[in-house]
Amino acid sequence: MSSDFEAYELDFGTLTAEITNKVGRIPKLAGEEKTQLVLNVDKQLEEVRELLEQMDLEVREIPIQSRGMYNSRLKSYKQEMEKLEKDFKRSRIAYSDEVRNELLGDDASSSESQRAHLLDNTERLERSSRRLEAGYQIAVETEQVGQEILANLNSDREKIQRSRDRLRETDANLGKSSRILTGMLRRIIQNRVLVFILGAIILLTIVLAIYFNLRGH
Repeated sequence: MSSDFEAYELDFGTLTAEITNKVGRIPKLAGEEKTQLVLNVDKQLEEVRELLEQMDLEVREIPIQSRGMYNSRLKSYKQEMEKLEKDFKRSRIAYSDEVRNELLGDDASSSESQRAHLLDNTERLERSSRRLEAGYQIAVETEQVGQEILANLNSDREKIQRSRDRLRETDANLGKSSRILTGMLRRIIQNRVLVFILGAIILLTIVLAIYFNLRGH
């Protein structure tokens, strides 16, 4: 599992480096060339989001005792992603001095006002996004706690089941021992009865012998 996570990390590093380079070039472009580069970066950002989702899934499969380290790394990647998206949004409405003067001429001050307004709206969207991300993180942590509780319950259930099996085995052994003892007791009683019968026969024989002996005299 950790090897898959590290492979995703390499892909993440490569993609984010490319995006950072392209985001820095966007304000220097205009027209169709800028539009194409924006679309390209937007597509790569979507790939990064998918990578983060895959990394999130991999972290959930890692044993609990090793999960903390990977959670920290994933959190830092998400923060880096947030910064990239923020830089990208700003770059889309930003122009270099040369391009701005070429496009706007005397209307540059009006453009600055519009740009400030757009940045304000962007900040609001980012705050909403952060709140959603915080809610998602809480949901993930709650799910992890639930998984740990389920794991503990499964462990307890297995212990109880093993205890029941041992009790059944002990009960079976006690039943077997009881049957053996009952058989032994029955044989002892039978032997005693035989001894009594033999003793009675011997005693009767002696009495009869004495009787006939006395009668003969």
